[in-house]
Amino acid sequence: MISFERNNFFPLKKKYLIKDLNLIVNKDIIFTNFKNNFHVEDISSLKNLKMNSILFLEKNVSIDQLDFKNIHIYTESESNKNRFENVTIVKNLNTIYNKLLNELFFHEDQVEFTDDFDYKNGSYISKHSDIHSSTKIGKNCVISRGVKIGKNSIIKNNVVIKNAIISNDVVVSDNSSIGTSGFGFDFNHRGASNLNPQIGIVFVDQNVYIGSSCTIDRAKLDVTYIGKNSMIDNQVHIGHNVILGDNACIAAQTGISGSVVIGKNVTIGGQAGFAGHISIGENVVIAARSGVTKNIKDNSVVAGFPATDIKEWKKNIIKQRNNGH
Repeated sequence: MISFERNNFFPLKKKYLIKDLNLIVNKDIIFTNFKNNFHVEDISSLKNLKMNSILFLEKNVSIDQLDFKNIHIYTESESNKNRFENVTIVKNLNTIYNKLLNELFFHEDQVEFTDDFDYKNGSYISKHSDIHSSTKIGKNCVISRGVKIGKNSIIKNNVVIKNAIISNDVVVSDNSSIGTSGFGFDFNHRGASNLNPQIGIVFVDQNVYIGSSCTIDRAKLDVTYIGKNSMIDNQVHIGHNVILGDNACIAAQTGISGSVVIGKNVTIGGQAGFAGHISIGENVVIAARSGVTKNIKDNSVVAGFPATDIKEWKKNIIKQRNNGH
């Protein structure tokens, strides 16, 4: 797991005690118990447990390390009542997530979020960013709070980079946006006022090429990761929480939904689409205009919708043509 300092991107508004946070959402609480009434400094995920944090737990899972970390759990599952010493059972976890994170953090989907920019060579560069002197920034770019860009990178014109760490030797082409808000909301309560706060980042590893008019969303809590030596063509969208392995090659107009995990050395043809929360193995080839709806094993070659082994796909095409389709 790549570590980052969340407050560099999303400053804490105030350090609340668990008791005070529960007062904010008191009407939504079914049960609460806490052994430690600590000041909340961060948010944990199951993959990244942190000291003095809260954790939103959707499922009944066994969690190690909680004994020596100040972590308070919010959950809908009443079976967790006796499982953890620091726990609050709530009516709707999504509602609590939104209320508490909006109360704890400044983030860019709130009107009170601010940044402080310098105007340099035709672009707006946050005073809270860190850009190596060897990196070149084009015209009309916006580089926001917390962004770090390494050595010898090239950021072309009209690029927006926020909530992101960019490594060395990266090229970001014109009109692309990195670190944008992930598409997280309550399906039953839609609209801008019900967005789930997205307080993770994007990490672009070394020697990555990103084409024009691409969008890479930041993670909900942790990291959207773009692996080393990857090549991303124009007009590609990569959703929040995606993990893209090293040496990926993605052709134009591909869309990858949130929380997809893609292994190393994967090649993806143009206009392919991926359903969310699936895993793609290593050394996989996905033909253009494929619709990927389920997990794919290592060393596979797939095509079609839904994407299947390319030999089977070709047989099906021949059958359809023989039947006059």
